[in-house]
Amino acid sequence: MTEPVRYETEGEIALITIDNPPVNALGHAVRQGLVAAIERFEEDDARIAVLLGAGRLFLGGADISEFGKPPQDPWLPEVVNRIEDCTKPVVAAIHGAALGGGLEVALGCHYRVALPGTKLGLPEVTLGILPGAGGTQRTPRLTGMAKALEMITSGVPIGPDDALASGLIDRIGDGDAPSAGIAFATDLLSDGAERRPVGALPRPTADAEAVAATEATLEKRARGLVAPQHAMRAVIAASEHDLEAGLAEERRLFNELMETPQREGLIHAFFLERKVSQLPEIDGVSPREVGHVGVIGGGTMGAGIATAALLSGLRVTLIERDTAAADKARATIEKNLAGAVKRGKLAEDKRDEILSDAFATGTDHAALSDADLAIEAVFESMEVKREVFEALDAVMKPGAILATNTSYLDVNEIAAATKRPADVIGLHFFSPAHVMKLLEVVVADQTAADVTATAFALAKRLRKIAVRAGVCDGFIGNRMLSHYRGAADRLVLMGASPFQIDRALTEFGFAMGPFAVADLAGLDIGFMTRERKAATRDRRDVVPTWADELYHLGRLGQKTGRGYYIYEDGARGGTPDPEVETLIAKAREDAGITPREVTDDEIVRRYMAAMVNEGARVVGEGIARRPLDVDAVKLFGYGFPRYRGGPMKWADMQGLDGLLGDIRAWEANDPFFWAPAPLLETLVSDNRNFDSLNDRA
Repeated sequence: MTEPVRYETEGEIALITIDNPPVNALGHAVRQGLVAAIERFEEDDARIAVLLGAGRLFLGGADISEFGKPPQDPWLPEVVNRIEDCTKPVVAAIHGAALGGGLEVALGCHYRVALPGTKLGLPEVTLGILPGAGGTQRTPRLTGMAKALEMITSGVPIGPDDALASGLIDRIGDGDAPSAGIAFATDLLSDGAERRPVGALPRPTADAEAVAATEATLEKRARGLVAPQHAMRAVIAASEHDLEAGLAEERRLFNELMETPQREGLIHAFFLERKVSQLPEIDGVSPREVGHVGVIGGGTMGAGIATAALLSGLRVTLIERDTAAADKARATIEKNLAGAVKRGKLAEDKRDEILSDAFATGTDHAALSDADLAIEAVFESMEVKREVFEALDAVMKPGAILATNTSYLDVNEIAAATKRPADVIGLHFFSPAHVMKLLEVVVADQTAADVTATAFALAKRLRKIAVRAGVCDGFIGNRMLSHYRGAADRLVLMGASPFQIDRALTEFGFAMGPFAVADLAGLDIGFMTRERKAATRDRRDVVPTWADELYHLGRLGQKTGRGYYIYEDGARGGTPDPEVETLIAKAREDAGITPREVTDDEIVRRYMAAMVNEGARVVGEGIARRPLDVDAVKLFGYGFPRYRGGPMKWADMQGLDGLLGDIRAWEANDPFFWAPAPLLETLVSDNRNFDSLNDRA
């Protein structure tokens, strides 16, 4: 096996190259190799060393295969200290990325040169930890407190221009990393440069203004998160202590974070984002080529889907019922692309090129005759969708994929409207489709494996997280949503107000509470869903009659300025509507219910138990293959707090036996709603958890 760290010399310059594909992770063998290379460098005749990464980047940080395992010597802080203590100067030549531990290794070097396009950052807070190999102590010694606080508490990487201006690097190089590193090392030798250990630089000056600004930012953007607060305290320690004491404080704070549930939840979220697309059914299956996409329907969802495809370099033809509707859709897409230009995601000339060369609208399905894939995004009606698929089946070429964006409807029934059911799949986007990361890939009974593989490849191209789902009403996300929303309605009848429920759940960490979400989506959506299910609804189910009354009053939420909340002058944030309480009081009276006090803790416990119980049914029935698929859907499509890992991970951390005990206690009064999921009962009986199912095929 090739050694992961190579040592060679070119004249007076030693080249130390890390070659540990695919991302040069700092595994045990790499750490050993780095220490051995530094010791060899000290003993030979080379006067300066250049530290390089082979492949597409410098160093990618910690080896994720070692997460959760006891550290093996030499551990990373020792390696960084050893590089810094080297008796001869060491230059880091950085290309691609130096993130986390990779940047900390570069900070252990005495000089740094980075190539254009490089990303440099300390993203550990996104995993619920902080830089633990000196990053919080060395960074502010180079950049000052304000920049170090910004980088480390946000985890957002910076580019080489910013890094040079702030002092994090010493030069922006030309060519490839070896040539840039050798050129810089040669210049340093010519100038007679000595070692310049970052840890020996003066402490950064305390900056109360920067600390206050960071505190304000964290209150706004990282509320409830522990790691950014700890990271801030570690950076502040750099202004209070010499390096050795500062490193000790960094390690103390790091160890505290290692014991937090947030760290466990965030690590779970990190891994599932990579595992969710690993499916045996598409392993080794080649996807079909997709270059031209058709979108049928140019409303909010269809325009968003078209925008996402255009931003990913695909050619798009959008079909609407008439020219006026097509023109309106084009205007929406132009507005979306203008937003991308404004945010710096798209160059203005590239936008003009997309609109002139890659985008077309039409009113005839025949315009999709050469499309590789068509995505239907029309009204949520089985009759309408079957008509669309019959038309697509008639005009699209053999091998083209026909996809539906339905949120609830039976994809098998939609596929039956065609003569090619193997080519039909569900692609359930979430609005706004060009922004939201989740894509539910709904695999019907006859969907071909290469069609499924194509859906996952398309999701990757669109920079979305694809989750496989089976066919049922609502698939994974909306099926679960209807259940835990049912728990919220029961809490309302019990005595909680919609506004207390929203407040308790946002305090828990949700981006929005269920009633604010209903206002955002439109109360007509919920009403139409209830109407669709009315014929098959169990008489024991709870119908939120107050929500139906709001619909009949024309109070549809944000789009009408009034729903559960009142929205002044189109504001996105609303104030509670007192008339809602009157409608709820009548509903309680009609149901013969005397309201009681409901605590915020009970709200969270019941809401989450309903979510987990239905998630267990979804997994138990095979609608989701693994609990992590449920977690991914809720994290990326439904505003579930990432630091809690997803509902199934949260349940594991809470303890399944306690949750099952609660569900059984509530079942005594409401056996229809609170019947425990068989899978949950089995896991508790076997003393197992949901995570034990995540590695199954």
